[in-house]
Amino acid sequence: SFSSDEVIRKRLLIDGDGAGDDRRINLLVKSFIKWCNSGSQEEGYSQYQRMLSTLSQCEFSMGKTLLVYDMNLREMENYEKIYKDIETSIAAAHEKISECKKQILQAKRIRKNRQEYDALAKVIQHHPDRHETLKQLEALGKELQNLSHIKENVEDKLELRRKQFHVLLSTIHELQQTLENDEKLSEAEESQETQMEAEAKQ
Repeated sequence: SFSSDEVIRKRLLIDGDGAGDDRRINLLVKSFIKWCNSGSQEEGYSQYQRMLSTLSQCEFSMGKTLLVYDMNLREMENYEKIYKDIETSIAAAHEKISECKKQILQAKRIRKNRQEYDALAKVIQHHPDRHETLKQLEALGKELQNLSHIKENVEDKLELRRKQFHVLLSTIHELQQTLENDEKLSEAEESQETQMEAEAKQ
């Protein structure tokens, strides 16, 4: 024995979407049996009309079911197409993301290079240009050459003064020798005079 819920559940499973097809078929079978067992012509005609009506309902239901089935097929095809389009869009999105990543990396490298270039430009701006530097070097070269000539002149003067000082020292030394010799002669003369005076007194 089945409960009412189980009977309803079983009928729904048999009936498909629950449109009452099994009930119509049962009615059609009952009408056919009544039509076969009808006694009078009027009763048979009435059962015949009922069978035609039930058949029309069954055909209508079958046509509706076929339309729903065709619609479901088209929906399935549409869903498959949409699914393929989504897959294609996802693949394209992945490619675009990959390309964007490459562009981001390239942009980062360009930005880093620009920052380095800006830093170098700031450093270069703090230094004079090549033309100005060459002018300064030329001026320094001329000044160095002038100082070199001055140094040579000073060295020549120092050499001359050294020679003159050497001559002066030699002269002084000779003069000192001469003075010493004169003193020795004077002392000898005085000693001789003193001796001569002493002899004269005796």
